Amino acid sequence: MGLARLTSSLPARWTVWPRDDGTAACDRHAVTRALTLPCEQAARNIAIYPWFRFCQSLIFWQAVWFLYFQAQLSATEAIVLYAIYDIGTTALEVPSGYMSDRLGRRFTLLASAVAGLAGAVLLALGNDFVTFALAQILMGASMAFASGTESAMLYESLVAAGRKAEVEQQELRAWRFSFTALALSAITGGAMATLAPTAPFYAGALAFGGVLLLALRFHEPPKSGAPLPEGAEVLRLQSLKYALNQPVLIRLFALSVLMYGFSHLPFVFGQPFILAALNDGGHGANAPMVSGAVSAVMMVISVLASWWALRLRHWLGLSAILMVAFTMQIALIGVLALSINTIVIAMMFLRMVPDSLSKALIAARVQPELQDASRATYLSLQSFCARLAFAATLYLASFGTASDGTMP
Repeated sequence: MGLARLTSSLPARWTVWPRDDGTAACDRHAVTRALTLPCEQAARNIAIYPWFRFCQSLIFWQAVWFLYFQAQLSATEAIVLYAIYDIGTTALEVPSGYMSDRLGRRFTLLASAVAGLAGAVLLALGNDFVTFALAQILMGASMAFASGTESAMLYESLVAAGRKAEVEQQELRAWRFSFTALALSAITGGAMATLAPTAPFYAGALAFGGVLLLALRFHEPPKSGAPLPEGAEVLRLQSLKYALNQPVLIRLFALSVLMYGFSHLPFVFGQPFILAALNDGGHGANAPMVSGAVSAVMMVISVLASWWALRLRHWLGLSAILMVAFTMQIALIGVLALSINTIVIAMMFLRMVPDSLSKALIAARVQPELQDASRATYLSLQSFCARLAFAATLYLASFGTASDGTMP
């Protein structure tokens, strides 16, 4: 091999010099460092990732946001504000996925953290519809930037570290971290709201500060497979077209869109449901605390269910466990639609169990089928379709509120 050819095939950080006989030599320590550095960085990403998801999921206002917006504005405007959040996310879903595939996972996650921090601050400071709407757009942008990119960061880091086989295990581990944070923030956020309505939003801003610090510690995972397409090929997104032609990805795409809507219906209307049930018993003033407690128990049960997800997946198979999860979603909505009895609030405890039995497993099944060039774009397109459909549902539901702006 000629000196020029050898030198050009080595990474720039390798130390290479010519010998007297015209052959090339290089610093073995530099070679070792160059070979091990990507693996070490990938391992660090894998270690940081669950904590990133933990801080990202410290959404202290999750159990009181609807009650807060309803108190500040009206139930109609509260529904519209959530629709604005979904529209903000929807508008950036596919562009953010494309940005992630082109500009990198780390850059996109940093953008997510900054947008989330700004949105949380505006939610804490706002007192009118326009400010809340801007905050919701920023929160939607934060979600869009993270959607698909976080899972892509984990999968590509696992591949770089030679741990690709751990994808289901690591996805479920991150899921547990995320839902533990949701449980903690739900109960503490509900307690905060009884002291000061804006306290959960200030706490959420601090949590997004933690997300930003962790995102700064990520390293961009190395790309694998074919080089990124260029020129006209970029515009045609050939790798995305290939993914959308695979039957398994088409089926999981459609199921994910449906399950998103069925999962979020109880999330949006669960808080007014709890308020109505408590008002019947004369305990409406305790709605924020009860809503926080319900959300906390919901997340704890979801974490416990996730420990059985892999066993059920191996026992029943992926298709069967996904159908079980989807059936549970439909049954839960049916029960909530039939009664506002206080006892039925207990059914809310099961809301996230279907997600714990499906989301991580779907992500683990989809990731190996995707190419790096369109991985985040595909996942963002999936979220785009799900959010667009759900936002349309919420918009229609806003016409069903009472004439005074409250829930019927």
